[in-house]
Amino acid sequence: MAFRTFEDAQISRRSLLRGSALLGAGIALSGLPLGRLALAHTAHWPNVLATVEDYVTSGKVANMVATMGWGQKDPDIIARGTLAFGSKTHADFDSLYRIYSMTKPITGMAAMMLVEDGKLKLDQPVADFIPGFANMQVQKKYDGSIGPENLEPARRPVTVRMLMTHSAGLAYNIVQKGPIVQAMERKGLVPGQVTRFPIPGVSEAKPTDSLEKFANGIAALPLVYQPGTKWSYSVGLDVLGRVIEVASGMPFDAFLKQRIFDPCGMDSTWFRVPASEKARMTANYFVINGVSLPLDMGASSIYYDKPGFPFGGAGLVSSARDYDRFQRMLVGRGMIDGKRVMGEAAVLEGTSNLLLDTVDTKGTWVAGQGFGAGGRVTGGAYGWGGAAGTTAFVDMESRLRAANFTQYMLSDAYPIQREFPEIVRKDLALLKAAA
Repeated sequence: MAFRTFEDAQISRRSLLRGSALLGAGIALSGLPLGRLALAHTAHWPNVLATVEDYVTSGKVANMVATMGWGQKDPDIIARGTLAFGSKTHADFDSLYRIYSMTKPITGMAAMMLVEDGKLKLDQPVADFIPGFANMQVQKKYDGSIGPENLEPARRPVTVRMLMTHSAGLAYNIVQKGPIVQAMERKGLVPGQVTRFPIPGVSEAKPTDSLEKFANGIAALPLVYQPGTKWSYSVGLDVLGRVIEVASGMPFDAFLKQRIFDPCGMDSTWFRVPASEKARMTANYFVINGVSLPLDMGASSIYYDKPGFPFGGAGLVSSARDYDRFQRMLVGRGMIDGKRVMGEAAVLEGTSNLLLDTVDTKGTWVAGQGFGAGGRVTGGAYGWGGAAGTTAFVDMESRLRAANFTQYMLSDAYPIQREFPEIVRKDLALLKAAA
């Protein structure tokens, strides 16, 4: 594999981490003969298999792992390639991937647990947990000045629902431009990380050192839209992490471990990867003109460092096995291995459309679709993708769960992320025809 340098690579922050928007439209699977299709095995996913093999053998990616499962049954696994170009270690069900915004559904479901516990309400003002949100200001001109001449009072409170559905009007350093981005970076309001190495065209701003400081800092900045009026990709799920901390009385990362990771048997999901797990860590590459450049290598990943704070929007590293267990819990309506992790009503509500009728999605990444607790809702499917090419969804009616793991940036360098649900759909059509 030939490598170039980053010298001429100009990367916008919005391009670098927008991969989560590329998750396909989802698939309506109701009416499929679940009992018979649940007997499927790897050979019954010919289009997925061909796609995975093509991406790896052609050298587009170093590895790819796809998982498809029904209900509580073990998934079918298609794994090809090695942890890095030139590596001798094969990627598999337990290899570690930077899942970036696939963190968001986990954070969303954590909040739904607290709704179930009676410690949160979907339409509760965020100011009840983060006082700085009590008197928010809103930009009159989108992405314009953040001075008083361009600000007006928020017409309604920012709520928990708005945080988890990207309808609070919050900014995002990977989406916005101009003065508000400069303010976010100056204050360390940067909820993510990519590499230890400088990349031309990408800010080197470092995250602040606590979730509390992050949330308070966001509250001190203006909103870019009036709350509850526009779907706009944002730091909402990161702020929601702080709400979870306050409402639960536990550090956000500790809450996830106690309430989701441990009960689901997810023992390979971390904000900080233990050094002992380096042998499982995949490499992440930046793709420019079809050439893969080292971005964050498995042996020296930035994920071995302690992050400034646990990024509830894009901070987790996980394995295909672990994420499948999270999905298994969802399609089990809160149950996994005969154990209840969260209530059925909370799961069903979190995987349904939670957007208010007042929220405009026209011209956005989810135009004409719904949004639940941190994930897109469409055609009966719920899920989201990650900035480094990963994607996952569940269908709550048929109880199908599916995910695809690989590592490259920018996510739109290849179409696999947005096409994966449709590839699965093709194989399901074949299964249905043969049933």
